[in-house]
Amino acid sequence: MNKLHLILHTVKHLQPIQILYQLWYRLRRMWRKATGFKYPLSIEKQGIPARLQPWFEKPVSFSDGSFTLLNLSKKYVAGNINWNEPDHGKLWAYNLNYMDYLLQPGMDKQTGLQLIENFIQYLPQNPTALEPYPIALRGINWIKFLSSNVIAREAKQPAEIQHINSSLYSQYLILFDNIEYHLLANHLLEDGFSLLFGGFYFLDQKLYNKGKEIVEKELKEQILDDGAHFELSPMYHQIILDRLLDCINLVKNNQRFNNQQQLLELMKEKTQKMLSWLNNMTFSTGEIPLLNDSAPCIAPTTQQLNKYALSLKLQPATCNLQLGASGYRKFSTPSYECIIDIGQIGPSYQPGHAHADTFNLILNVKNEPVIVDTGISTYDSGETRLKERETAAHNTVTVQDKNSSEVWSSFRVARRAKVNVLKNDKNNIIAQHDGYKKLGTVHQREWHFTDNAIEIIDTLIGKEQEGKSHIWISSQQKPIKGDNYIEIQDAVFKFENVLNIKLIPTKIPVGYNQFSKNFKIEISFKNKLHTYINIFNL
Repeated sequence: MNKLHLILHTVKHLQPIQILYQLWYRLRRMWRKATGFKYPLSIEKQGIPARLQPWFEKPVSFSDGSFTLLNLSKKYVAGNINWNEPDHGKLWAYNLNYMDYLLQPGMDKQTGLQLIENFIQYLPQNPTALEPYPIALRGINWIKFLSSNVIAREAKQPAEIQHINSSLYSQYLILFDNIEYHLLANHLLEDGFSLLFGGFYFLDQKLYNKGKEIVEKELKEQILDDGAHFELSPMYHQIILDRLLDCINLVKNNQRFNNQQQLLELMKEKTQKMLSWLNNMTFSTGEIPLLNDSAPCIAPTTQQLNKYALSLKLQPATCNLQLGASGYRKFSTPSYECIIDIGQIGPSYQPGHAHADTFNLILNVKNEPVIVDTGISTYDSGETRLKERETAAHNTVTVQDKNSSEVWSSFRVARRAKVNVLKNDKNNIIAQHDGYKKLGTVHQREWHFTDNAIEIIDTLIGKEQEGKSHIWISSQQKPIKGDNYIEIQDAVFKFENVLNIKLIPTKIPVGYNQFSKNFKIEISFKNKLHTYINIFNL
């Protein structure tokens, strides 16, 4: 019954198109299995390399037969690559099939071509590779690699390149036939970006038209008024922005279709907004807050994205929007930077990368992390994934150890907290959420900011009036516990109206499949808790 409840409260938020395509793709898959249908994996088509300005290279992940992805390595001997590698989980296999390493520093033409040929050789036995999302990401990587190495410009292309182009074109037709309308959100936008690349590379009107249609529609839908990508993950924001800059690079430097200028102008407009949001959210250290599904060293940095934009004649400073629609707010003084979350779970129809973190906060003091978000270490189904999405893994309040929003499975959310902002001015925020209404309780949180201090007031209104406040301390800090305070290097936390204070040794993700030891403060209270963070002014 509980599983049925979760499913019903998840499905009710879906868009009709998601339900329609979930049903269509499943029925079609059953029919094709029964009839023995298989996609052709080689369709002859000549590619025309794209003129592209330099982009930022991908991190090094391949060397001497060894792949290091998501901080886990696997070495293959004599080119015997298992493209469906099971040892490190599904996400690792996906990353292997994205083939970002084709664009890493020092990737030479011969090695890159050998990797592509090996991939094509084993493609019939590689179902992971033929899923639409890996096709979309890999397609862009192949086109950038082939174009940058100028190995397809000859009027009569070498047989090796014809073979690669025939495989790539067949993959694009598979993508075209499996566009991720059942998922929407970043997956659909990535499909659109890649179809644009495929359209330009193969001079294919059908691919271009579909890519343009998706990109125009989804950019208007997915980029909020303050410039945030609507899945509200700074990491995914950087990834999408990087891809958008790639598309501007492509469309700006290759005149191949009649109506591409309109698309280019829309992409430029959205890029400036996205840069504005990202610059607002990035700490002075250059690091992003690891909100929702975010991890370090996956996406290009904010500095890299700004430089890439400038190389394309895009000026981030021309669009300086205030944080708003994303639900995030940032307060900065010479002593600290603090980001808080007073937004809704989003987007409503695809919250797969969302966490139950309503009223979360992150704090840097004197350019050092103090209060941190746990981020993520895995997407694999199981206890770790659930724990990293739960409310207790964030800097907010739990009641009866429940989650403020019902996160479940790896990428699902059932009932969601609804936020009501009561006050929102320069130095003061007051908001309530109803994520505990099933317990008869409303959580109200107030933040009051001054130059060297932050006051947080948590109030539980209703039947169940006992709660716990969770504060995750950076692994760089060595907290010292007193009677009603916790002291760190440059600040002290003081608490009023507490039942109990615990300083708990724990561990925190510092990337996929990597952890660091740290401390968590857990404060039990009844009705109301006052938390004072005072910065030492030395």
